[in-house]
Amino acid sequence: MSASNTAGTAILGAGIFAKEAHLPALQTLGPLAPKLRAVYSRSEKTAREFAAQATTLLNATPDVYYDGNPSFNLDTLLARPDISSVIVVLPITQQPSIILKALAAGKHVLSEKPVAPDVASGAKLIAQYEAQYKPKGLVWRVAENFEAEPGYIAAGRKVTFFSSRTVNFMDKDSKWYNTPWRTVPDYQGGFLLDGGVHSAAALRVILPSAMTYLSGFASLNKEWLAPHDTINTIIKNADGSHGIYELSFAAPSPSRTSAGGGLVFTGADGWLQVQQTQVRDLIHNVEKPILRVTIKSATRDANGVLGPEKEEVIDEPMRGVELEQASFFAAIDGKDDGLGSPLGALKDVAVIQAALTSSGGLIDLEKLISQS
Repeated sequence: MSASNTAGTAILGAGIFAKEAHLPALQTLGPLAPKLRAVYSRSEKTAREFAAQATTLLNATPDVYYDGNPSFNLDTLLARPDISSVIVVLPITQQPSIILKALAAGKHVLSEKPVAPDVASGAKLIAQYEAQYKPKGLVWRVAENFEAEPGYIAAGRKVTFFSSRTVNFMDKDSKWYNTPWRTVPDYQGGFLLDGGVHSAAALRVILPSAMTYLSGFASLNKEWLAPHDTINTIIKNADGSHGIYELSFAAPSPSRTSAGGGLVFTGADGWLQVQQTQVRDLIHNVEKPILRVTIKSATRDANGVLGPEKEEVIDEPMRGVELEQASFFAAIDGKDDGLGSPLGALKDVAVIQAALTSSGGLIDLEKLISQS
C-alpha cells in the first residue's frame, strides 16, 4: 500500500493519544499507510492544533473538520470519496455511534480500545457490524496496542499459574486525568476500564487458553477516581490453569508503582516475567520503551534430577500502535492477520466488567458475553 495508489485516511479525535501515539505511528509507517487527508475534533481550535502537528510530522497538511459548521463537520468529512478509512480516537461512550456512522458512510474503521463501555453494548455493536457492514467488505478493527506488542506475543508459553499485578499512581495533575471525560466518567470503572483492558489484552495474548471464570472485588480508594480505582481478582482458564489479576490506579505515591508488579507466568519447566523498561538508543541518544521477557527454565533427567537453570532474555521494542495500524491497512487490502478482532476486544471488556461486578461471586466470562 502507498499513498499514491489508495484513498486517504482521517483521524477522528485530537486528544493526547492521537497526538502522541497515532500520529507518530503514521510517520513511522510512511508509504505503508495511506495519506492523512483530514482530522476531526469537536472544537475548531483543537482540530487546527492537531492538524499543525500532523503537518510537521507527516509533511502533508490534512483538512480540518469540527462541530458547529455544516461545511466542515463530521458528516462532511465522511462524505468525502477520497477518504476510505478512519481512525477513531474519541471518548469511550462516544465511539460506538461514531463507528456506526463511519461504517454507514462506507468507511473502514480502526477504533481505539475499549470496544465499547460495557459488554452488552459491545456485543450489540459487533452484531450490527457483522450483519450490515462486514458483508459489504468493510473492515472494522479495534486498536488494542498491547495485543500487537511483539514482547507479549513472544511470551506465550504453557502456563500452570500466573500473576498480573499493575499499580499506577494517578494524581490530579496528570495529563491523563485532566481531560473532562476522564475526570467525570460516564462509564463503568473509570480508569480501570480505560487502562485495564490493556492488561486484560496482554493476558489474552500470552495465556495459551481462554480466561473462563473470574471472582474478585472492586473498591474506590481515591474519591476523584470514582466510580472505582482498584480490582483484585482470581481467574481460571479453559485449560485448568489459574492466576491472580490485580489492577489499581490508587497508589499513594509514585514509588509504589514499581513494587512487586508485572506479569509472571509459571509453567512445569520454569517461569517467565514480562516487564516494561527503558533502554538507551545509542544512535539517537534517547531512552526508548521496551518489553523485556525473561525466561528461566530447567528440566529433569530420566532419574528425576533437576538440571541447571537456563536463562533467556528477549527484548522487543514497544511499537503496538504502529503494528495495529499496519495490520488494519493491510486488512483493507485483503491481507487479514486477525489482529484487532472486535470480539477479542470484547473479551477484554468482559474481564473488567466481571471484576467490577463480581463482589466475590463467580462469573462465567463466556456466558457474560454470549448472553449480552
